[in-house]
Amino acid sequence: MTAPTDLIVIGSGAAGLAAAVTAAHLKLSVTVLEKTDVLGGTSAWSGGWIWCPGNPHATRAGLTDTHDAPRRYLAALLGNFYTPERVEAFLESAPDMITFFERYTALQFDGGFPIPDTYGHLPGAGTGGRSVIAKPFDGRALGPALRLLRRPLRETSFHGMTIQAGADLRAFMSMTRSFYAFTHVTARILRHLRDLALHGRGTDLRNGNALIARLMRSALDCGVTLHTNTTVSHLALDPSGAITGVTLDDGRTLPARAVLIATGGFSQNPDLRAQYFPHAPQHHSLAVPSATGSGAALALAAGAALDTHQDQPAALCPVSLVPYPNHPPAPFPHIIERGKPGIIGVLASGKRFCNEGLGYHDYVTALLAATPEGQEARSWLICDHRFLRRYGLGMVRPAPLPWKPLARMGYLKTATTLPALATLCGIDPAGLTATLTQWNRTAQHGEDPEFGRGTTAYMRLQGDAEHRPNPCVAPLTKPPYFAVEVIPGSFGTFCGLRADGHARALRADGSVIPGLYVAGADAASPFGGFYPAGGINLGPALTFGYRAAHHLAKQPRPI
Repeated sequence: MTAPTDLIVIGSGAAGLAAAVTAAHLKLSVTVLEKTDVLGGTSAWSGGWIWCPGNPHATRAGLTDTHDAPRRYLAALLGNFYTPERVEAFLESAPDMITFFERYTALQFDGGFPIPDTYGHLPGAGTGGRSVIAKPFDGRALGPALRLLRRPLRETSFHGMTIQAGADLRAFMSMTRSFYAFTHVTARILRHLRDLALHGRGTDLRNGNALIARLMRSALDCGVTLHTNTTVSHLALDPSGAITGVTLDDGRTLPARAVLIATGGFSQNPDLRAQYFPHAPQHHSLAVPSATGSGAALALAAGAALDTHQDQPAALCPVSLVPYPNHPPAPFPHIIERGKPGIIGVLASGKRFCNEGLGYHDYVTALLAATPEGQEARSWLICDHRFLRRYGLGMVRPAPLPWKPLARMGYLKTATTLPALATLCGIDPAGLTATLTQWNRTAQHGEDPEFGRGTTAYMRLQGDAEHRPNPCVAPLTKPPYFAVEVIPGSFGTFCGLRADGHARALRADGSVIPGLYVAGADAASPFGGFYPAGGINLGPALTFGYRAAHHLAKQPRPI
């Protein structure tokens, strides 16, 4: 009889591939099962940043960080949602995870040295160095497996070309004002056009696409078996309730010592979204369509418990809907432009409701809090012509790319006066005019007395360092004026399966289900439904995938 596989991984995002690669390096046999025809899940669409306090890149740069500082930071932010076991496990293993991948695999990283934590006023907050990102990767190194890599999201790429936050993004946003930026962008576009002609897709991979491609290359190098178009119908259990393998939709049973569930959460499950998400009918998820909670359903049927004790059920993000012809509207995440000088967010009353320069999660939580019960959560980002051409607005790219096609589509609203713009959007004209009058009065001095834009390192990083005196604040005085409607969205779930510090799935009574692990968005977030820094989804995904593999490798094999 054929010996069972040591580990079956269900799902092929960052968590699943990290577990697979780690386990294979530890001499375990590993099979990855992916139900779609491509690999990478939502991780392949992500910005790719990974929060990892104490990572070796920061240490080598002299940015020392002990467990105590991020622990104090998380404790101050999470309050009653703080879970010591999971937080300690993450802080202990995240730096080791980075070291492991860089030493033994194709996954290599660059440090995010200038990136601070979101809430700089809290004790223990980091001022830089706690984030890393996968190095750019030449997709041609995947060989025939390149066809299995999920393509970048249309809305967050430039005709399929990913653009990386930092120097790469700055070049694209300033190509008309800098010879260096112009040559950089020209070289990247020419490379992309060549790739499209030769390979049918871009191969200069960045962000989450580079992360998944490097994990795929690592998996192939260490003998992981990768299966696409393979759906698991249920987990196989022995009489004691321990996992013994999986049964596929075609009736085949694959025996295994352990199974790790990493299918990407339930963001695209309308029933679960209606149960757990505020303003669920409006909510638009940026997760892949296959993130329907199938992994959680498998685990729940095997006795696992769901953990919904989170401040928010998901990693929230403001989105606008792009009205493509002959295609359902698609969400665009507003990540970049909100903190730049010369834009504000308003409600239908015309009043501001938040500090637009804080994190995208904060924008949506503030919008939900400001929306009266029974009303739709809607807001508008408002800017002038100077801002639009310098920074863009949502799907509208900066100069020299045109903005009028998106106006004709109805995505971008524009008018020569504020009252006219307000009327187009359904905003109270008097309220918007009063808000802009007050904003311009103080913004000309670089001040935002109402919400304090630009007062922390995180906000200043989101702004424009070339703008003085405040990189996040400027008046809106150059008509025509523009607006895009923004509503609640999310990147993935924070609610998920209960798990311990080794990523083992837990029953409702806290007991362990032998042989069942869970990581990524299928597991409840260790950060209690808060967003302490960029990369707090991928950081735990990689780390707990890594920890699950190490825990399994230490278990005695059955005789």
